[in-house]
Amino acid sequence: MEPQVSSRMKKILLMINSIFLAVGTCGSPLIMRLYFIKGGKRIWLSCWLQTVAWPINFIPLAISYLYRRKNNNNNNNNNNTSKLILMTPRIFMATIGIGILQGCVNYFYSYGVAKLPVSTSGLLTSTQLAFTAFFAFIIVRLKFTSYSINSVFLLTIGAVVLALHSGGDRPEGESKKLYILGFIMTLAAAALTGLIFPLVELIYKKAQQAITYTFVLEFQIVRFKPTAANVFTGPAVVLLDLSPPGYNSLITIYNSTTLDKS
Repeated sequence: MEPQVSSRMKKILLMINSIFLAVGTCGSPLIMRLYFIKGGKRIWLSCWLQTVAWPINFIPLAISYLYRRKNNNNNNNNNNTSKLILMTPRIFMATIGIGILQGCVNYFYSYGVAKLPVSTSGLLTSTQLAFTAFFAFIIVRLKFTSYSINSVFLLTIGAVVLALHSGGDRPEGESKKLYILGFIMTLAAAALTGLIFPLVELIYKKAQQAITYTFVLEFQIVRFKPTAANVFTGPAVVLLDLSPPGYNSLITIYNSTTLDKS
């Protein structure tokens, strides 16, 4: 087992991670939508940028490894916790599958943000709670509570209301066909996200090893590394956005945007 962390440190780490999650969840759709409003057109690039920062996880992973190794050396312990990689090949392959699904989610979400207002895409994305509850009930046998049922019902009603008045908040110049496609793409992203969460929990249950901080970091790296979440987006970005024609197009978009460059 890994060295035990004090209860106070666990609360501090939980608070820090919650703050990062809240800032990213709230700020990401706003920045993405601002990019498209101000002339951006590169959906593949926007999709790729959602997971491009995955190597940052190597920093805490390296710190965790050094800490585990130092602790084992001090205790003259040669158990498996000092291994460089804790993830088994079976979990590695399952995580790659999760990463491919995540790549699809990123593209669907980017397309939806490009075609829908932030308020609409945000509400549609929140319906992932309903999909999570549904798939969790099927995959991991999650029991429903009155709170989860009420939340699912309210979010479902919100999505239905939006669908019945789909033209009321359509951005100016956006065709109804593209708006509806963006609506469907965002719902598809929410559905796949709702599927991913129970699958991750299932992997944890079937891991047959301790779910430690290091294991979770390794899981995130494999999930978001180029051969997983970026398996579709990486080549597309290189061919469409980072090639000379695509790069020149990006420069043109940047020069024509109305954002203040001073």
